[in-house]
This record gives sequence, C-alpha cells and structure tokens, in this order.
Amino acid sequence: MDIVLPKPGTYIVAVSGGVDSMALLHMLYSEAVSNSRPWKLIVAHLDHGIREDSAEDRRLVQAAAGRYGLPFVYHKSHLGAGTSEAEARKARYEFLHKVRGASGARAIITAHHQDDVLETAIINLLRSSGRKGLTSLKSHHDIERPLLQVPKRELIAYAKDQGLVWHEDSTNQNLDYLRNYIRHRLLPKFDKTARDKLHAIIAAQHQTNNELDTLLVNQLHLQSVGGRLDRIWFNHLPHAVAREVMAEWLRAHGVRNFDRKTLERLVVAAKVSPKGSRYNVLQDRFMQVNSSDLALVRAER
Repeated sequence: MDIVLPKPGTYIVAVSGGVDSMALLHMLYSEAVSNSRPWKLIVAHLDHGIREDSAEDRRLVQAAAGRYGLPFVYHKSHLGAGTSEAEARKARYEFLHKVRGASGARAIITAHHQDDVLETAIINLLRSSGRKGLTSLKSHHDIERPLLQVPKRELIAYAKDQGLVWHEDSTNQNLDYLRNYIRHRLLPKFDKTARDKLHAIIAAQHQTNNELDTLLVNQLHLQSVGGRLDRIWFNHLPHAVAREVMAEWLRAHGVRNFDRKTLERLVVAAKVSPKGSRYNVLQDRFMQVNSSDLALVRAER
C-alpha cells in the first residue's frame, strides 16, 4: 500500500473508530513494531456529542489503544444533533492541536485518503474556493496525512484482511451534509478512468500552486518593505493577479482565515480608496490604505 511514513518523533494519531482511522492506527503500530520505527504514538479521540451512541466509538478506540499498548486521550464535546460539518471539524482540530501542544508531539496524523481528496476538491469547486481549494487537503508541517494516495476501497480491504473491527458513523449517511451527498450520489458515478483523471488534475494543480506560491513570495519580498505593500505596483496588477498577491500577503502576516468575499473587498479597497482609509480584515486586524503603500495594522486598545 502506497503510504508516506512520517519521520521519527512523537505523533498524535486521530482515531474516530471508523474503518479509515482504525486501519491507519493498525498500519502505524505494525510498522513501528516490525521495523522498529522510532515513533511514539498517542491515540486521540474526540466524542463530538452529536450521536447518542458515540460513546461506543470511544470504547472501541480505547480498547484498540490498550491492545497496542499506546497512550489514549479523549474528550467529549456536546455539540448536539444538527451540528454542521464546519463546526465539528473546528472542534476536532482544536482538540487535536491542544493534545499536540500538551504532549510536545511533532505533528498530528490523520486518516484522510484519496476519496477525501476528491470529495474536498469537488466541494471547494462548488464553493468557488479558487486554486488553493482544489489542493487544500494535503500534509502540512503539523498535520501528516500518509494515506492521500490510497483509495478507501483498499483501506476497507486491508481492515478486513487484518480482522479489524470498526464502527460506521450513522451521520455519514445523512445526505443533508454536502460531503455525504458527493460521496454517495456523485462520486459513485465516476468510473476508474474519471477518478484517475480528476486525481491527476489535482496533482498537476498542486505542482502549479507550489510554483505560483514561490513566485508570489519572491515578488512580495521585493515589493514589501517593513511589512508594507507597494500600492502603486499593486494597483497596476491585473485584478486576478492582485487577488493572489493580496492573499499571499495576508498569509505572510499570519492572517489565514479569510474568505473569497473578504479578499475581493480588500483588493477593491486597495485600488480605489482614498489615503487614510481603513478596512477590517479579521477581528483586530485592519488594512490601512496610504498614498503609496498598504499596511496591516492592529486595532488600538
């Protein structure tokens, strides 16, 4: 199976109790034992408190961690029925990053796989998330996703072959969630050729994004002085390019949770607003428009 093994260190393994994460946990444990991998694995489980039977998932994961002799950490939230995908994801990653910080772990390992990559790309296309949205599901410095090249069918086959036990989350059948609709109604209509083609498009876009990001960073390094962006240079850029530059400028200054609407508003403001204008970016951050440059400033307290 084509998986990308993490470097030596301590890792938080996110395990929900579903087939994907139970297979991942078994693979990592088996690799650590059979090949003496220098890993310390900590099993982490969040009970979202969305389903009445969610405690069964926790007991299943805890039992698996016990069999493997691995530390187990869990937390129960009380999100309740009807919680959105975004809210559940936010709670899950807040918990995982908290455990990572407390343990000094190198990164979090999740069981996202090839089907998740395709689903996420389609969701972000529907949401007009731009070039980044097509390739958003990937490994980062603090999140390892070693199964991104593995189709779900192979994980199921592996779990059956190894005699693993897992729980199916009943909410995964709820078609009110966009991801579930894509998973159960849209992707099954793709044959292997179509799936492979979509995956190839995503891989090619990933390469293009890396090249574009490098160019943007280099340009910002040349144009930005003291964190300020040359407004005259910026205003001569084509609108689509200006949007990409603005996005990279925000990211370079630690501002990441912006949406396309916010990005568009800031680009237009940068080009047409009189000097001295200020525009809210997120929370306590503002973009200040000067005659010759743009600056990110914090609100005065």
